[in-house]
Amino acid sequence: MVEKKDFRRVDKFIWELPKETRPDMRVPARIFASAEMLDSAFRDRTVEQLINTATLPGVLKYAMAMPDFHEGYGFPIGGVAAMDVRTGVISPGGVGYDINCGVRLLASHLEKEEVAPYLRDLTNALYRACPSGVGEPGRIRISPRELDELVVEGARWALKRGQAREEDLAHTEEEGTLPGADPSKVSARARERGGDQIGSLGAGNHFLEIDVVEEIYDPQVAKVFGLRENQIVVQIHCGSRGFGHQICDDYVKSLQTAVQKYGISIPDRELVCAPIDSPEGRAYYGAMACAVNYAFVNRQVLAMGVREAFRDVLQGKVRNWDLYQVYDVAHNIAKFEEHEIDGKRVKVCVHRKGATRAFGPGRPEVPKAYRDVGQPVLVPGSMGTESYVLVGTEKAMELSFGSTCHGAGRVMSRAQALKKIWGPDLKRELEEQGLVIRAGSTKGLAEEAPAAYKNVSQVVEVVHGAGLARKVARLRPLAVIKG
Repeated sequence: MVEKKDFRRVDKFIWELPKETRPDMRVPARIFASAEMLDSAFRDRTVEQLINTATLPGVLKYAMAMPDFHEGYGFPIGGVAAMDVRTGVISPGGVGYDINCGVRLLASHLEKEEVAPYLRDLTNALYRACPSGVGEPGRIRISPRELDELVVEGARWALKRGQAREEDLAHTEEEGTLPGADPSKVSARARERGGDQIGSLGAGNHFLEIDVVEEIYDPQVAKVFGLRENQIVVQIHCGSRGFGHQICDDYVKSLQTAVQKYGISIPDRELVCAPIDSPEGRAYYGAMACAVNYAFVNRQVLAMGVREAFRDVLQGKVRNWDLYQVYDVAHNIAKFEEHEIDGKRVKVCVHRKGATRAFGPGRPEVPKAYRDVGQPVLVPGSMGTESYVLVGTEKAMELSFGSTCHGAGRVMSRAQALKKIWGPDLKRELEEQGLVIRAGSTKGLAEEAPAAYKNVSQVVEVVHGAGLARKVARLRPLAVIKG
């Protein structure tokens, strides 16, 4: 049984478990955390899952957990691992069920005071314009042929149909299209589930939020990102809905035979995987990329719904109701990237599960408008709490393959939250704090209560202190929409 004393403190916020800890570990395991935060890693299977990740073939440098870590499926949430493309594996458990769950930040030209008189009307309009809830159909329906086009073209599909702007694509990770999508590797059941959910929030921890920029930490970078104090902004947090969930489920089952076929020894069946350059590995990547592109389109269509709601409520009442996109980041994804390892540029497949890319200045993947300062990093808090905009750093490129946290991270399961928190009471408390809340159910509110999550400010302080990303701005919610 591994204990806290088995970890070596590498730096103030970096804790390392040597690869000698367990005979099957191929690399050390690292956790980014404060001393107090590290204690929570032993309350669930986070440490065990991180050690298990360090046993996978082809894993390079370290298996890592960001400070929003908690137990997941296979990898811990907050898990990051880079695999050698020649000898490594790709694992659905290293990506997650909600493939390309991510966050999009839209910014307005408006001050908080200009929107305040219309906040409740605006929230109601957003609730109507952006469908939410389990199984709820989205803003647009598509045919099977259109679905095939959408999952290959990603955000470009939305652009061709008037559901995007050129600048939206420019300010989206991968410009909204991950290469390598193969619709032939997607099951009929996944296609069925994805046919009517484009432009929908879903449920769980997904949300749409109207925020105000409450504090600027880095004025220079904030100006480049188009952010200023007292500005109204909107966050959209959702993913690939039932489409991505079904793809993950399909491959978690089908890849069980690949493990046997290729003689891969895994300590946990949840880490089912296949060699990256195998028919099975390529099939999973092709299907996963379809879900990634589906999620980019989903958030893009929702963004147009948000703009529509702002126009309908605010046109003629404020000077400029339009919203421009700051950035859109993916959380659950596996991507081929080049990173420097031991002084050499190496092509790797980086799994980020509940983790966000945080590329520093100069990388060609960063949008041209931001390349001199680094990539925007969006870290939403739990419902009713602050959120953060950060910027990627050179140090992240060295420490974590350009990766950082994706949010606050749970401390209670949804079942635990339901036992301890009464939804109607929580709704009343949040409203007494001045928040406008629209939710499909009070049960859903209880599951996502702030008490069920870590303190996002403490998580961000670890990220900032470790150098994985640098604070740019803090956002405070004014209105929250949940499924």
